[in-house]
Amino acid sequence: MIKKNLAVLAAVATLGVAGIPNTAFAGSDSGLYLGAGVGSGTLNADVPTGGTTNPEFSGNATAWKAFAGYNFGAVPFLDLAIEGGYVNLGDPGDVVELLPVNASIDGLSAFGLAGFNLGPVGLFAKAGMINWDAELSIAGVSDTDSGSDPAYGVGAKMQFGSLAVRLEAERFDIEDINDLYMVSLSLVWTF
Repeated sequence: MIKKNLAVLAAVATLGVAGIPNTAFAGSDSGLYLGAGVGSGTLNADVPTGGTTNPEFSGNATAWKAFAGYNFGAVPFLDLAIEGGYVNLGDPGDVVELLPVNASIDGLSAFGLAGFNLGPVGLFAKAGMINWDAELSIAGVSDTDSGSDPAYGVGAKMQFGSLAVRLEAERFDIEDINDLYMVSLSLVWTF
C-alpha cells in the first residue's frame, strides 16, 4: 500500500514539475491575441487664439482602446509581436484665455513589440505609427485635422495562462501637439 501511494505521489510530483515550464514561459505563448483597455488620455498643446502668443491647452479624459496582435513566440523568454488597433483618447477640455476649448483624437495604430518574461511577469516596449483624426473646438468653432505620426510605448504584464493583464504607457508623437499620451490597463487573451 505504501509503495502504491509513493508511486501515485511521484507521478503527481512529476506532472507538477512538468507543468512549471508552461507557467514560467506562459508569457511567450505564440499565436493570435485580442485585447481591450481603458485608461487616461492626456493632451498638452498650444492653442492658436490669434494673439501674439499661443497659450497652452492641458486636458485629461477617459481613453480606451481595442487591439489584436500576433506573438511569434520564437524564444521561450522573449516576446516578438506585431499589433494593430484602434485608440480613442477621449474628449479632454480646458479653459484657455476664458474660452472653452475641447479636443477629440482617435486613430488606428500599428506597432512592433519586443519584450522579455520573468516567469508570469513580463516587460515590453513597442514602436510604430498612428493614423489619427483630431477635432479642436474653441468657443464652439471647430476645426479638424488628420495625419500619420510615430507612436511608442512601454509596459508590464502579468500572465495567467491564456489571460494577461497589461499596464502600459503610450506616447503619440504628433507634430503640432506638445504631449499626447495614454496610460491604460488592458486585458489580453491569447488563442
